[in-house]
Amino acid sequence: MNPYFRALLFAFCFIQLLLAVAFLFQHPFAVQLWPLPDTTPMSFIFLASIFAAAAAATLWGLVTKEYAALTGVALDYVAIFFPIALFGFQLAASTGSGALMLFTVMCTGAVIVGVPIMLWSARQPVRDTRPMPPLVRWSFGVFVIALIIGGIVLIFKTPNMLPWRVTPEISVLIGWFFLGAATYFAYGIIRPGWWNTAGQLAGFLAYDLILVVPFIQRLPTIAPELRLGLIIYLTIVIYSGLLAIYYLFIHPETRIIRR
Repeated sequence: MNPYFRALLFAFCFIQLLLAVAFLFQHPFAVQLWPLPDTTPMSFIFLASIFAAAAAATLWGLVTKEYAALTGVALDYVAIFFPIALFGFQLAASTGSGALMLFTVMCTGAVIVGVPIMLWSARQPVRDTRPMPPLVRWSFGVFVIALIIGGIVLIFKTPNMLPWRVTPEISVLIGWFFLGAATYFAYGIIRPGWWNTAGQLAGFLAYDLILVVPFIQRLPTIAPELRLGLIIYLTIVIYSGLLAIYYLFIHPETRIIRR
């Protein structure tokens, strides 16, 4: 990889991490940057988890020089931000909001950047030839099904599907985030191998670590109509987090530090 391009991707990861922290703590900069009104603190925390996951997965590929693994990350970006850009343009056109139009331009930029990275990284050789653990592959299959179902339901603005209140517009956005993630993990099943799986688990772990505490804190006070969604979501977060911890740090064949 060209060293300047690699440095640029590291800088991009740093920006994603800054945005993750800003959205997690609802810094005024992040709140003002976000164009949709009536966004709850939990929605900002969800956005933080998305940025953290993307940064972790990308950093894994860069640090390990497993550049072929960036294909899935770039595919995820394209699958998420292309439909969101179309949706943002629709909202901007109907409301005349300059903030929404800027948001649409930024999403379009993510697609424009993602496509060439996806095409380039798909041609890179695989360095780590260890296989994808069977349990991870089966788990990814379950995640893909759950994400597709959840994404479609949210895009159709079905209420009370998430364990927090969202506006119809944010429901659609999160639905596309779910479908993009489904594409990412489906790619991991289609192209199995630890070279690809490790970064996906790293991203999942970052996502889980940000969401698990706020979800647990909501258990005692959650509205009855949101409780089932919270239990399902929390179960997935805990399971996927434990899965990532085991294979990244404990399993003798795949852990980061091997004797």
